Amino acid sequence: MHDELIRAAELIRRSQYLVALTGAGISTPSGIPDFRSEGSGLWTIYDPMEVASIWAFSRRPEAFFEWVRPLARMIREARPNPAHYALARLEAAGILKVLITQNIDELHQKAGSRNVIEVHGHLREATCIRCYRKVPAEPHLEAFLRDGTIPRCEQCGGVLKPDIVLFGEQLPVRAFLAAQQEARRADVFLVAGSSLEVAPAGDLPILAKEHGARLIIINLSPTAADRYADLRIRGDVAEILPRLADQVLGSAETPASTIHRE
Repeated sequence: MHDELIRAAELIRRSQYLVALTGAGISTPSGIPDFRSEGSGLWTIYDPMEVASIWAFSRRPEAFFEWVRPLARMIREARPNPAHYALARLEAAGILKVLITQNIDELHQKAGSRNVIEVHGHLREATCIRCYRKVPAEPHLEAFLRDGTIPRCEQCGGVLKPDIVLFGEQLPVRAFLAAQQEARRADVFLVAGSSLEVAPAGDLPILAKEHGARLIIINLSPTAADRYADLRIRGDVAEILPRLADQVLGSAETPASTIHRE
């Protein structure tokens, strides 16, 4: 792994426009379960179409809220781990330009990252499924976590849906268009903690590769885009990313040069 870290650090140091994509695997060390790990992944325990699809939400919102309540509590109590802080350090040093995340937990922002694109939404706001009024989620989240009260619109009484992307929904248009634009701009594209199995976010590394980027994938298990990668590192991102950041920032004073694309 040492040689791979050195190679990854060299690619990043020489980059002009580094973009990162993170998935659920970057937050599992913070106590938030991922979706596909055998035995512990959420979709090995629940049928996503029954609890986390827009059709299920429309039919039985109470099933969604029953499922999401413990997850929302975990997200609220979670703290960033060394992987989040490592990416924030790279951004603060001016090396990481944009961070695209599939996560809804805001741990990147809590770690200090500022230029974050949330392609799967967030829990800061909620939208009424009847009148489409958008409201801050925090007051409703308090009551929901306290006693399980399903949040409802004060204007029409409709159920308030958190602004996260459920199965069957389109990604937020502005966020995803911005993510695609950044993928095209990247000369190095770093994937950390994502299986890349969920389209269209999982296609962003391939889009970056098609536009000439070098692709680095760091993940505990194989991903759907491994065959496109210039460099693959297997392991815990909470261990690897801080070591990678140390390697990069240890020579951060060296002027970056444009990557020679093959």
